Amino acid sequence: MEEQIPATSVQEVGYFEAGVRVNKRPWTRWTLAVLFSTLATAVLGIVAILLWRDQDIAQVCIVPVVPSLVSALIIVLDRPRTLPGAVLTINMALLLTELAIFTVVPGTLGGGGWPAVYALVGGLALPMSSLVVLLNMPMRDPLLNSDDIGKPFATPSYNVRSPEDIITLWQWLTVSWMAPLMSIGYKRQLHDQDVWKLAYEFQHDRLHNLFRHVTGSVLVRLFKANGFDLIIATSADIMVTLSNLTEPVLLKQLLAALTGEIPDHRTAVIYAAMILFARLLRAQLGVFVLWFGRRNYERARGEMITMLHEKTLRRKAFTFPSNHTEKLEQGVERQTEQSNISEVSTLMEGEGSESGDELLPKTSQDGQVDGPESWYRRLYKMIFSPAKKDLAEDGPASMGKILNLLRGDAYEVAQRFWEFPSLVTIPLNLVVCVVLIWRILGPASLSGILVLLAGMVVNVFLLRQVLAVERVRRAITDTKLQRTSQFVESIRHLRWYDWQDSWLAQIMESRHAELMKRVTSSLIVRLIAAINLLTAYLFPVAGFLAYTLIAKKPLTVDVAFPALSLFNLLQANLREVPNLITTLLNASVSRARIEKFMLEPDKDDLPEDEMSVGPPAELKIVIKDASFSWPGSSKKILRNVSFECIPGLTVVCGKVGIGKTALLQAILGELDQYGGEKSVQHEMIGYCAQTPWLESMSIRENILFSTVFDEARYWQVMEACCLVEDMNKFKDKDLTMIGENGVGLSGGQRARVSLARAVYSRARILLLDDPIAALDHQTAESILRNLFGSKDSPLTSGRLIIFVTHRVDIITPYAMQVLDVVDRGRVKSIKREELLSNEEELEELVAQAAPETAQFDTPDDSSQDKPPEQFMEEERRAHGGVLAGVYWQYVKAGGYRWWVALVTATALFRLGNYAYFWFLKEWGDRYISDSEASVSHPMLRLTFQTPALTRQNGDLDLVSRYGGFYITRDNNWLDLGRYLPSPDVNVHPWLFWFFALSVVQVVAQTLNELTLIVIVYKAGKNLFERAMKRVSSATFRFYDVTPVGRLMNRLTSDMGTIDGSIAQQLMQVTWFAISWLSSIIVIASATPLFLVLSIGMSAMFVLVFDRFLPTSQSLRRLETVSLSPLMSNFGTLMEGLTTVRAYKAEPHFQRRIIATTDAFQKMDHIYWSAQAWLQYRFDLLSSLTTFALTLTAIFGGLSGGTVGFILAAASNFVMSAHSLCRCYGEMQMQFVSVERVIELLGLEQEDPGSEKPPASWPAYGDDIEFDNVTLRYAPGLEPVLVGVSFTIPGGSNVAVTGRTGSGKSTLALSLLGTLHPDAGTGGGIRIGNVDLSRVDKHALRRNITFVAQDPVLFPGTLRDNLDPLDEHDEAERALVLERVLGRHSHPSAADEGHHDEVDEEREGEHHAPEFTLDSRVDGGGKNLSQGQRQLVGLGRAILRRSPVVIMDEATASIDVETARYIQRLLREELKYSTVITIAHKAEAVRDADWEIVLDRGRVIRAGPRGSGPQG
Repeated sequence: MEEQIPATSVQEVGYFEAGVRVNKRPWTRWTLAVLFSTLATAVLGIVAILLWRDQDIAQVCIVPVVPSLVSALIIVLDRPRTLPGAVLTINMALLLTELAIFTVVPGTLGGGGWPAVYALVGGLALPMSSLVVLLNMPMRDPLLNSDDIGKPFATPSYNVRSPEDIITLWQWLTVSWMAPLMSIGYKRQLHDQDVWKLAYEFQHDRLHNLFRHVTGSVLVRLFKANGFDLIIATSADIMVTLSNLTEPVLLKQLLAALTGEIPDHRTAVIYAAMILFARLLRAQLGVFVLWFGRRNYERARGEMITMLHEKTLRRKAFTFPSNHTEKLEQGVERQTEQSNISEVSTLMEGEGSESGDELLPKTSQDGQVDGPESWYRRLYKMIFSPAKKDLAEDGPASMGKILNLLRGDAYEVAQRFWEFPSLVTIPLNLVVCVVLIWRILGPASLSGILVLLAGMVVNVFLLRQVLAVERVRRAITDTKLQRTSQFVESIRHLRWYDWQDSWLAQIMESRHAELMKRVTSSLIVRLIAAINLLTAYLFPVAGFLAYTLIAKKPLTVDVAFPALSLFNLLQANLREVPNLITTLLNASVSRARIEKFMLEPDKDDLPEDEMSVGPPAELKIVIKDASFSWPGSSKKILRNVSFECIPGLTVVCGKVGIGKTALLQAILGELDQYGGEKSVQHEMIGYCAQTPWLESMSIRENILFSTVFDEARYWQVMEACCLVEDMNKFKDKDLTMIGENGVGLSGGQRARVSLARAVYSRARILLLDDPIAALDHQTAESILRNLFGSKDSPLTSGRLIIFVTHRVDIITPYAMQVLDVVDRGRVKSIKREELLSNEEELEELVAQAAPETAQFDTPDDSSQDKPPEQFMEEERRAHGGVLAGVYWQYVKAGGYRWWVALVTATALFRLGNYAYFWFLKEWGDRYISDSEASVSHPMLRLTFQTPALTRQNGDLDLVSRYGGFYITRDNNWLDLGRYLPSPDVNVHPWLFWFFALSVVQVVAQTLNELTLIVIVYKAGKNLFERAMKRVSSATFRFYDVTPVGRLMNRLTSDMGTIDGSIAQQLMQVTWFAISWLSSIIVIASATPLFLVLSIGMSAMFVLVFDRFLPTSQSLRRLETVSLSPLMSNFGTLMEGLTTVRAYKAEPHFQRRIIATTDAFQKMDHIYWSAQAWLQYRFDLLSSLTTFALTLTAIFGGLSGGTVGFILAAASNFVMSAHSLCRCYGEMQMQFVSVERVIELLGLEQEDPGSEKPPASWPAYGDDIEFDNVTLRYAPGLEPVLVGVSFTIPGGSNVAVTGRTGSGKSTLALSLLGTLHPDAGTGGGIRIGNVDLSRVDKHALRRNITFVAQDPVLFPGTLRDNLDPLDEHDEAERALVLERVLGRHSHPSAADEGHHDEVDEEREGEHHAPEFTLDSRVDGGGKNLSQGQRQLVGLGRAILRRSPVVIMDEATASIDVETARYIQRLLREELKYSTVITIAHKAEAVRDADWEIVLDRGRVIRAGPRGSGPQG
């Protein structure tokens, strides 16, 4: 266990004497104090019996004797160090009994004097003192080590756990342990360092380890893990419900005591005290319900987050879903043959494009059940069977869906655990209400019950529609999240091509579809609510109709209003039913989605347990007659592979897209295996991916990758990978932060850092996927020589290294064997001896590589585009309250006219509500004798009511209802008896108008809710669209310093909050403000003295709330900020999952997500602890306020009617003040999300350019001129290019060369207008006669094509990726595809080799091209090789035929034969364009007629190829 008692600190000796074990546990001050008070109570009781045997005082003093002696005996025998539960229970029961005796039994205090004092001391004071001591005893053994636990009332710190682990029962009951944090938050903004760690019971390391061993489905596991808390929270909530029901009964008795012939003030005070006790009990139970409910929620959500993360680490690396006929369930049973799902390398055969709607789950329309079944089983299947059917129709989860599971579905399910008690209390209230109504109206209530049941039957069918709509909406949300995530990750590339507007349109299309489904769902839910509301109002109409017409009984006030009070309670619960059912249905959909994800197949070679410890096995990789396919696909990409690798260097070569990367993936176990044998040691493998995967941390941390820092080995690796000189150029050396995915490094530097990580690791096996593709020839040769030049190299000796590369010429001398991946996914193994003995074989392999390389006359030391000291800026947090401007922005986004409509509908509802209760009172009055006096107040008064009773007397008619109004009147025009016949004569008009007023309220309430739906839709659409547009046109520097996860957090989580109940929160605050103000007016009109008291009480509420609000706002903002790393870490993991699994780093990443979840959840936990602090004090203040007003009314000489009036108004005042503060606080918290989204609306925007160029600009012959250009990435940073001046003749083929990181990419980006020359230098960049700093950026980027080293591809088809804006006809696209990828569309080039078993026997037969315009492309092009992605990027350039084309290492991952062909193709297709090529390979710049050489940000040569320096 985590907490143990140190053996050296236990000072106890146990021994046996005469057969009895004597415990020598030490006495503590707490046990001595309790022992003294209990013994004193017993002694005083015995003495009282002897002194006053025949007096009532003896009854008081004799009661505590036996309980006190029992308590003392327990203390003596056990000597507890912690709170003894038995003694606490005895003393609480004793104190309550004594209070009851003192209160109820007259004469207990005798005639006063010393006996009375004696009785008070012995009967109350001493038991109370015992209870006080017990409440302050520690609940945790003080001998346990508590150094890492924050002490109560000490300054909070993030280095220690929450004081909850060490507090006393009193501190927990009163939430007083939060006082230090509340004090700090009141004085200043809270920071992460001010907030404690999570308490032991909430820490996710412990929770995850326990939860992962719980068996069953996800829901069953959650119930098993949190069932005890659910029972406690539900029990406490039931007690709260019972406490609520007792208050009207006690109030009725209180008023009865005051309205007798002789007012009984003593009895009234007793009932007032009982009401106070009920309220105090409810306040304390509220703390229980909130704390245990939140613990259910927090633990359930944390368990699901860590569970989903662990599953992501284990599941097969599926990519996009497929609509093929194979079911996922088959894959669960047989993990080598899953549903046909395209995966990570090359394209599928014959796969066409799919619209977004086709990716959505199809909803079954078949709700029929064959065969005789019980009605409840039919009902269950009718509602839930579509969800089960859809479970098998979706493909594996995409990245967007996984993020949605993490962000949305886990929340939906966990939230229901918080609200679980309402599943019991709401039905309980409904049943109790119906039973009590039956007792009042008798059989006449049956008609109302039938109406209620009819409404429920109709709602069953509507609920099924809600479920279907919600399933579709979730799928659309997945699509929207996928598109938004892809957009945010690819925003630079999109803007380079000026494609961002097209992508925005797609995202907004998904957003519109999502909002429309949300509106549809809300409309159905509102229809359910309207039906429930209608049935709730028709219930009394039907009941009263039957009572008056059928039973022929008069509807008197003493019948109508008690029944109506229950009807209103019934209405209140029925209003909760639609939301309850909707949330349950949403949770059901979310649960099914999570369950489905958890059932997806895991990676095949995962160990059952941790890696075994023992001597390492023989270092060897053997594959024999095995075929492989990507997970979920039956199409084989490698066939009948057989080879064996032993320690030494094995080189893998082959044409672009032939399957080289797939071979490494097969070794890593990421592919599905068909037949044959594969033997790979289950141990860490150093893997260097073709596209370097780096994390947003320092260079050193990326290389260490959570391993121990060995300084000597570390610098040896840095030297071998040629990184030392690069590091020396950085201010912080290797501790420099490199930004997200290494954005602060050049492509070559990223590749070398990734290589260094693999070499530094202690892995015996290294799989290196073309790490030298982006390096210049000298650097690549140096690295290979450093690593493999000596057989005794400490970094590579004895290691099994498989090295994929196209540069076979420089690595073959070091190789022990070569694996040549050839046509149809075959692998040909060539030993070194064969290479040496067969020169033709060697020449053929070398011919695939560059026979010559570009030689650059540059200094030997490398330089780089220097990054800033820290790329990622801290996320901004607003300070203080949410500004009024934020509220106004939201109101404006929702549309002014709709807010006016909302206020109008609300006013109409309230007017209808007033008329409803006034009409009912008039109806009841018609049955009352005319001798009844009118109200003493001359004016018509309206005020709120609490659940109470109907009382008639000479002063006042008190009409009770739940949350309603009463009306007192004089005889005037409002007397309906002047217009309607007496109900004794004809009751039909009364029933008609009662029904009409009920319908008016239903219509008004429904209009109110429909208007809210419109406001939420318009505000959500408006804010999301504006935020996305601002993000899409922000400065490029913003993308450098802002993590993707942070942006996604604001565009998903915060937008989800905006789509929620924010508009409802605004309305509630307005409503309770009016209610509070009207209560003040009513009180002031009745008794001005109460106006003073009310204002004083309001001031107390405000003071408490003012203490709470700053702290809660700080915590809420910290919570939203701490959610960003959770999203970022998850996205980072998804991108680098293969690397993480290769290094066996899953435990490290699981621990990191646990730490991130702890950091996020601690803010949420402490925030809700602050809410408990506020709630308890508000409830306590409300109870004491009401009690004080009640006592003042009782002893103020007022009549019973006036007392009832005051108590009704006072209760409403207290409720309104309480609810106003609470709702305002919740609204402030909700609007933090609005605030964070609106912050995006203030992003600094890129200057769009004011100069509109001619339509023909740039012409194909326009020169490109750099005139004294100095470029830097941000003000305050060192310049990357300094004083650069040269002119490129139009139509030239330009080679831009230089060592890795010399500023070549910066020069290229400046031509896209992403960087502008320093204003102070007077420099400029011009194409033709147009200055790029002033030209319209859209026109510029539409007419310049930039082909990056790592081109970004998007999910869809090749057609979508080649021509996203649909600017070219189909023939043009097909021709470019054939010319660029046609050479690789046959089996010899396809990375997947998708052919059936019959095709395997027909290898010589010609096959149709596999790459078509309809071929599917996964997000990021993950189902293409790096070389194929570069070919697609080049295809874009050829299709656009821009006057200026810039290629940045665009052929680095393409084999030499293909590269030569591409160069010939580019010369032919772009012969009139100015082509600027950045490359290290000679083939890429072989035909250049102009040359620019860079070094350290300066031009050292610029001119015709082969000429002398001109820069």
